[in-house]
Amino acid sequence: MELLDTFKLSKPIKFGAILMKKFCSFLFLGLCLMAINANSEEVKGTTMSNDKTEKHYSKPSDDELKAKLTSLQYKVTQEEGTEPPFKNEYWDEHRAGIYVDVVSGEPLFSSLDKYDSGTGWPSFSKPLVGEHISEKNDFSLFSRRTEVRSRFGDSHLGHVFTDGPKPTGLRYCMNSASLRFIPVEDLEKSGYGQFLPLFKSDATHK
Repeated sequence: MELLDTFKLSKPIKFGAILMKKFCSFLFLGLCLMAINANSEEVKGTTMSNDKTEKHYSKPSDDELKAKLTSLQYKVTQEEGTEPPFKNEYWDEHRAGIYVDVVSGEPLFSSLDKYDSGTGWPSFSKPLVGEHISEKNDFSLFSRRTEVRSRFGDSHLGHVFTDGPKPTGLRYCMNSASLRFIPVEDLEKSGYGQFLPLFKSDATHK
């Protein structure tokens, strides 16, 4: 009889423990989802955006993207894929110019901030226009990384790390498949003439 009473008492205790365990699991999942969707602090770039340029940038429909992009470009920008290191278009690009979002065309990075990180991917110490960059927590590889996306195109670009050169100490490690390079001589005719003074000025690039 005593054994039976003990068994009856243990049932609600076990049930309560199970409920508490489930509650903690859901709470942890909720916190992770909040962290993933949370944006980081404002990103600082070389120049500031303005309404005259912003209104031209938008994300095409999925059907348009599938027709416009290569399979690799679509996988990287729309499905958060990663291209192979040292086997991509811009990792070893040394010409002067800017890099824009292959989806929306919004200016993202400049050759003035590009450097050889030894990783096999195009790397930059800071964005060209900080307002065109958004950063989000990424836990996809069971560790916390900071994903970099374009603001208007919402394209996956790559990740940013804190092992870059001074003065920013940042390494924007990007996928070439997310970018389109526009050389200096084509900036004006391509609609990015506002960035020409950066390359013509003898002043220190800050």
